[in-house]
Amino acid sequence: MRLKVKIFIQQIIVFLFLLGLLPAHAFVHRHRFIIKEAPYSKLCSSKNILTVNGQFPGPVIYANTGDTLVVNVQNDGTQNITIHWHGVKQPRYPWSDGPEFITQCPIRPGTNFSQRINLSDEEGTLWWHAHSDWSRATVNGALIIRPANKTNYPFPRPAAEIPIILGEWWKSDIQAVVNEFLGSGGDANKSDAFLINGQPGDLYPCSTNDTFKLTVEKDKTYMLRIVNAVMNNLMFFSVANHQLTVVGTDGAYVKPFKSNYITISPGETIDVLLEANQNPNHYYMGAKAYNSVVGVDFDNTTTTAIIQYRGNYTASSPPILPDLPNFDDTNASFNFTRSLKSLADKTHPINVPLNITTNLLFTFSVNTLACEDESCGGPNGDRFAASVNNISFILPRIDILEAYYKNIQGVYGDEFPSFPPLNFNFTGGSLPVELQRPDRRTEVHVLEYGTNVEIVLQGTSLLGGVDHPIHLHGYSFYVVGAGFGNFDKDKDPLNYNLVDPPLQNTIAVVRNGWAAIRFKADNPGIFFN
Repeated sequence: MRLKVKIFIQQIIVFLFLLGLLPAHAFVHRHRFIIKEAPYSKLCSSKNILTVNGQFPGPVIYANTGDTLVVNVQNDGTQNITIHWHGVKQPRYPWSDGPEFITQCPIRPGTNFSQRINLSDEEGTLWWHAHSDWSRATVNGALIIRPANKTNYPFPRPAAEIPIILGEWWKSDIQAVVNEFLGSGGDANKSDAFLINGQPGDLYPCSTNDTFKLTVEKDKTYMLRIVNAVMNNLMFFSVANHQLTVVGTDGAYVKPFKSNYITISPGETIDVLLEANQNPNHYYMGAKAYNSVVGVDFDNTTTTAIIQYRGNYTASSPPILPDLPNFDDTNASFNFTRSLKSLADKTHPINVPLNITTNLLFTFSVNTLACEDESCGGPNGDRFAASVNNISFILPRIDILEAYYKNIQGVYGDEFPSFPPLNFNFTGGSLPVELQRPDRRTEVHVLEYGTNVEIVLQGTSLLGGVDHPIHLHGYSFYVVGAGFGNFDKDKDPLNYNLVDPPLQNTIAVVRNGWAAIRFKADNPGIFFN
């Protein structure tokens, strides 16, 4: 689901940034990303995949709060690509945000593009990934942002910090998977495996040696920086016999709480502390997909990695498995997400907008487009589509930021509606077929600088409804409320959390439910949703 949020750019400030006349951040880190194909073997077969520097997952990037990254991206692959820095606000510098034809044209094969990534108040785990077609399935990596003085975590410093990237693997070429579902109009073929740090784990065929292993010492505490780089699935994650202490999400701290599992949305990051307090042994960490839609085929396999205690002992064989929630346990998924609350202490204050000046209601739907000969792979021979407020976005051929900046006419319209054009029972059991047909346009919504914004993200039950992962570029937002069914503008705000709501950049709106988010429109630019 995608939506543009456009805030008029303050051209003088952008110009000063381009000239380098504004003060620099504390440190500038320089990296070179070479996009190229590399051979990888998994699940009894081999293929070439698109990578950064031949690595899968890609290199982990380390920085501190307030630093600047300069990344030169050289495209030695065979397809266009861009790189998005997921969760970085890019204050007053949207040019390097990354989504193709939104803030830049794609980087063509044989060319390069230098990105400047301005970190501001982000602190914790974020990530970077390709933002063109499905290239991000293999072109991705963690971005770890530590406190500015490198010591002041709001909890005892862990013995080690380990990125845990949840990924996905198809035996087929990933571009072939994309071409197939775009051509047929149906759903994408399900993946053949999920991955932890690029490895499926030894529950899959031919994967005894393709298992990520983490060695720990008894009574020490470790931080797992978990990224959900899976394409579309929410994931359950757990470690056998170990409770996890959740301390952060999406580059912001939360009030610590213990849980036997986590639920993590596509694109979301969660930081947890793992205390190695069990008898020395081998323990599986595992992850599997959450799926709330009956009758939809999905990858129901479980990926595993192994936590192995250091020392002399006879390990259990096989290792002890974690107790993950059932794949369709909606309450487990929703309740975990609702447990997230901002740390909101003196050192890490929050600023929830209270005086809302712009109220928006966006409906998110699965739709269909007519297929001329009714031979497409969607329902009733139609083609699957998706919409926000009944508009299915058409990607332009000139990036919208350039079109705005250079006043190029005809690239986009600015009439994206503040509310759905039709008011109906959004989560009703039987909806008219005509509601399935969206308009197809390139529209943006204009926000005035400095306004306090509340957006109610409302799922609909069209075609049964799905959980909708929503990511807002250029901003983090406070999730002040969420629930099932239709949002009630009179009753639901009475239960908002305005004291310590979590600060996030990615959230999954529960199937046939809603979420309410707030933010201040203080970052000029053109940003994707």
